[in-house]
Formats: sequence, structure tokens, C-alpha cells
Amino acid sequence: MTNNLNLYIKKFIFYWLPVIIWAIVIFIFSANPTTRASEIHWQDFVVKKTAHVFIYAILTTLLYRSLIASGLDTKKSAVLSTIIAILYGFSDEFHQSFTPGREPKLRDVFFDTFGSATAAYLILNRFKFFPERIRTLARKLEILK
Repeated sequence: MTNNLNLYIKKFIFYWLPVIIWAIVIFIFSANPTTRASEIHWQDFVVKKTAHVFIYAILTTLLYRSLIASGLDTKKSAVLSTIIAILYGFSDEFHQSFTPGREPKLRDVFFDTFGSATAAYLILNRFKFFPERIRTLARKLEILK
């Protein structure tokens, strides 16, 4: 019994805790009033929307890794991790409606969705567009088997 509990705790810490921490990081950033990345509007837009793409690509990847470790197959894990990340993006925009100086934007959910879907696409295609050392790193991080 204790071995099973220890294994469960180790799996939780290794696979699910990073997902929770990343979700908290997203929540904290959303809880802060907005700041400009640049005084030039288009640069500010590009920086912030690029951040949305990468932040949600990371969330999807962490979710995928956790779902695979939980025993789901590759396609189900990719689809479910994408759906969860997109729903979290919607909830994040809703959360911003309660933050002074912030407002929810459907456009941001689009960029979140794009990042999430891109991550799932790369995972399902086994990072075939990347150099071998990136694929090796993905295997070490248990993103690819």
C-alpha cells in the first residue's frame, strides 16, 4: 500500500504539479494590471500575442505529458490537453474581467487556441520538423516516447 502511495505521489509531483504551477503562473499574470511591452502599439501587440501562443503551447505540452503518463493514448491525450488548455484560456479571459485595467478579449483566446493547437500538432507529428537534438530533448522530457 505504501509503495503504491509513494508511486502515486511521485507521479503527481513529476507530471501534474508542473501543470498546476503553470496554471497558477498564468492566473497570477492575469491578476496583474496590464503593462505595455512597448510604447509602439504594433510591437506591444506582437509581444503580447506571441506570449499567449507560447504560454498556452507550454500548458498544452505539460497537460499532454501528464495525460500520457496517466495511461491515455497519444491522440486522446493531444485532443484532451488542447481542449483543457482552450477552456483554461476562456476562464483566464473571464478572470481578467475582474482585474482592474484588464478586460477579456476573444482575440486572446484565439491566440491561446493557436498556441495550444500548434503544440498538439507538433506532438502528434513527433516534432518531425525539428532537428534530432530537439526530438531527443522531447523524449527526455517524456513528451515523446
